[in-house]
Amino acid sequence: MDLSNLKPAEGSIHREKKRLGRGEGSGKGGTSTRGHKGAKSRSGYSRKRGFEGGQMPLQRTSPKFGFKNINRKEYKAVNIAVIEQLVNDTNANVIDPELMYEYGLIPKNCLVKILGVGTLTKKVEVKAHAFSKTAENAILAVDGKVTKL
Repeated sequence: MDLSNLKPAEGSIHREKKRLGRGEGSGKGGTSTRGHKGAKSRSGYSRKRGFEGGQMPLQRTSPKFGFKNINRKEYKAVNIAVIEQLVNDTNANVIDPELMYEYGLIPKNCLVKILGVGTLTKKVEVKAHAFSKTAENAILAVDGKVTKL
Protein backbone atom coordinates (compact mmCIF):
# COMPACT_ATOMS: atom_id res chain seq x y z
CA MET A 1 0.00 0.00 0.00
CA ASP A 2 1.20 3.49 -0.80
CA LEU A 3 -0.19 7.00 -1.16
CA SER A 4 -1.25 6.40 -4.79
CA ASN A 5 -4.04 3.97 -3.91
CA LEU A 6 -5.50 5.47 -0.75
CA LYS A 7 -9.27 5.88 -0.80
CA PRO A 8 -11.77 7.10 1.79
CA ALA A 9 -13.67 4.41 3.69
CA GLU A 10 -16.81 2.98 2.08
CA GLY A 11 -19.82 5.21 2.76
CA SER A 12 -17.80 8.02 4.35
CA ILE A 13 -18.17 10.40 1.40
CA HIS A 14 -21.59 11.97 0.81
CA ARG A 15 -21.58 13.81 -2.49
CA GLU A 16 -24.21 16.51 -2.60
CA LYS A 17 -26.74 16.63 -5.40
CA LYS A 18 -26.15 19.14 -8.21
CA ARG A 19 -27.32 22.53 -6.99
CA LEU A 20 -29.51 23.66 -9.84
CA GLY A 21 -30.67 27.22 -10.49
CA ARG A 22 -28.00 28.95 -8.38
CA GLY A 23 -26.80 31.46 -10.92
CA GLU A 24 -24.98 31.40 -14.23
CA GLY A 25 -21.58 31.09 -12.58
CA SER A 26 -22.44 27.64 -11.22
CA GLY A 27 -22.88 26.28 -14.75
CA LYS A 28 -26.34 24.99 -13.73
CA GLY A 29 -28.27 28.27 -13.73
CA GLY A 30 -30.79 29.71 -16.15
CA THR A 31 -32.81 26.74 -17.37
CA SER A 32 -31.36 24.53 -14.62
CA THR A 33 -30.37 21.79 -17.12
CA ARG A 34 -33.96 21.41 -18.35
CA GLY A 35 -33.53 23.03 -21.77
CA HIS A 36 -35.97 25.57 -23.24
CA LYS A 37 -39.77 25.26 -23.15
CA GLY A 38 -41.70 22.02 -23.60
CA ALA A 39 -43.45 19.76 -21.10
CA LYS A 40 -40.24 18.36 -19.62
CA SER A 41 -39.07 21.83 -18.61
CA ARG A 42 -42.18 22.48 -16.49
CA SER A 43 -42.48 21.66 -12.82
CA GLY A 44 -44.74 18.73 -11.94
CA TYR A 45 -44.23 17.03 -15.30
CA SER A 46 -44.81 13.28 -15.47
CA ARG A 47 -45.26 11.46 -18.77
CA LYS A 48 -48.33 9.26 -18.96
CA ARG A 49 -47.91 5.59 -19.87
CA GLY A 50 -48.27 5.13 -23.64
CA PHE A 51 -47.72 8.85 -24.37
CA GLU A 52 -46.12 9.33 -27.79
CA GLY A 53 -45.38 13.05 -27.81
CA GLY A 54 -48.88 14.08 -28.85
CA GLN A 55 -49.10 11.62 -31.75
CA MET A 56 -52.15 9.37 -31.53
CA PRO A 57 -50.94 6.44 -29.37
CA LEU A 58 -50.81 2.96 -30.89
CA GLN A 59 -53.09 1.64 -28.16
CA ARG A 60 -55.84 4.03 -29.33
CA THR A 61 -55.36 3.49 -33.07
CA SER A 62 -55.57 -0.32 -33.07
CA PRO A 63 -59.11 -1.74 -33.32
CA LYS A 64 -60.64 -3.27 -30.23
CA PHE A 65 -63.43 -5.85 -30.14
CA GLY A 66 -64.78 -8.73 -28.11
CA PHE A 67 -65.02 -9.23 -24.38
CA LYS A 68 -62.48 -10.59 -21.89
CA ASN A 69 -64.07 -11.96 -18.74
CA ILE A 70 -61.71 -11.14 -15.87
CA ASN A 71 -63.38 -13.79 -13.68
CA ARG A 72 -62.87 -16.64 -16.19
CA LYS A 73 -61.63 -19.92 -14.72
CA GLU A 74 -59.18 -21.77 -16.94
CA TYR A 75 -59.36 -25.59 -16.59
CA LYS A 76 -56.84 -28.16 -17.82
CA ALA A 77 -58.78 -30.95 -19.55
CA VAL A 78 -58.02 -34.59 -18.75
CA ASN A 79 -59.96 -37.36 -20.52
CA ILE A 80 -61.27 -40.60 -19.03
CA ALA A 81 -58.95 -42.50 -21.40
CA VAL A 82 -55.95 -40.80 -19.77
CA ILE A 83 -57.26 -41.69 -16.30
CA GLU A 84 -57.64 -45.34 -17.42
CA GLN A 85 -54.03 -45.32 -18.65
CA LEU A 86 -52.87 -43.75 -15.35
CA VAL A 87 -54.71 -46.41 -13.32
CA ASN A 88 -53.11 -49.17 -15.42
CA ASP A 89 -49.62 -47.66 -14.98
CA THR A 90 -49.78 -46.87 -11.24
CA ASN A 91 -52.40 -49.28 -9.83
CA ALA A 92 -53.72 -46.29 -7.84
CA ASN A 93 -57.23 -46.30 -6.33
CA VAL A 94 -57.37 -42.52 -5.97
CA ILE A 95 -56.56 -40.18 -8.86
CA ASP A 96 -56.07 -36.55 -7.80
CA PRO A 97 -54.33 -33.47 -9.27
CA GLU A 98 -51.13 -34.17 -7.28
CA LEU A 99 -50.79 -37.61 -8.92
CA MET A 100 -51.56 -36.14 -12.36
CA TYR A 101 -48.87 -33.48 -11.80
CA GLU A 102 -46.41 -36.14 -10.65
CA TYR A 103 -46.90 -38.03 -13.93
CA GLY A 104 -46.65 -34.86 -16.05
CA LEU A 105 -50.27 -34.72 -17.19
CA ILE A 106 -50.95 -31.22 -15.85
CA PRO A 107 -48.95 -28.18 -14.72
CA LYS A 108 -48.66 -27.41 -11.00
CA ASN A 109 -51.48 -25.52 -9.24
CA CYS A 110 -53.97 -25.56 -12.12
CA LEU A 111 -57.67 -26.37 -12.11
CA VAL A 112 -58.52 -29.80 -13.58
CA LYS A 113 -61.66 -30.81 -15.45
CA ILE A 114 -62.33 -34.46 -16.27
CA LEU A 115 -63.91 -35.02 -19.71
CA GLY A 116 -65.73 -38.12 -20.92
CA VAL A 117 -63.65 -39.17 -23.95
CA GLY A 118 -62.68 -42.84 -23.66
CA THR A 119 -63.85 -45.70 -21.45
CA LEU A 120 -63.13 -46.61 -17.84
CA THR A 121 -63.01 -50.27 -16.79
CA LYS A 122 -61.66 -50.16 -13.21
CA LYS A 123 -63.28 -48.83 -10.04
CA VAL A 124 -61.43 -45.64 -9.06
CA GLU A 125 -61.98 -42.50 -6.98
CA VAL A 126 -61.30 -39.38 -9.04
CA LYS A 127 -60.71 -35.99 -7.40
CA ALA A 128 -60.85 -32.90 -9.62
CA HIS A 129 -62.19 -29.36 -9.71
CA ALA A 130 -64.87 -30.05 -12.35
CA PHE A 131 -66.41 -32.98 -14.25
CA SER A 132 -68.41 -33.19 -17.45
CA LYS A 133 -71.71 -35.09 -17.20
CA THR A 134 -70.44 -37.93 -19.42
CA ALA A 135 -67.26 -38.29 -17.37
CA GLU A 136 -69.18 -38.32 -14.10
CA ASN A 137 -71.57 -40.97 -15.45
CA ALA A 138 -68.69 -43.09 -16.79
CA ILE A 139 -66.93 -43.09 -13.39
CA LEU A 140 -70.13 -43.87 -11.47
CA ALA A 141 -71.03 -46.64 -13.97
CA VAL A 142 -68.05 -48.73 -12.78
CA ASP A 143 -68.88 -48.03 -9.07
CA GLY A 144 -66.22 -45.35 -8.87
CA LYS A 145 -66.37 -42.21 -6.74
CA VAL A 146 -66.41 -38.56 -7.91
CA THR A 147 -65.04 -35.87 -5.57
CA LYS A 148 -65.13 -32.18 -6.48
CA LEU A 149 -62.33 -30.13 -4.93
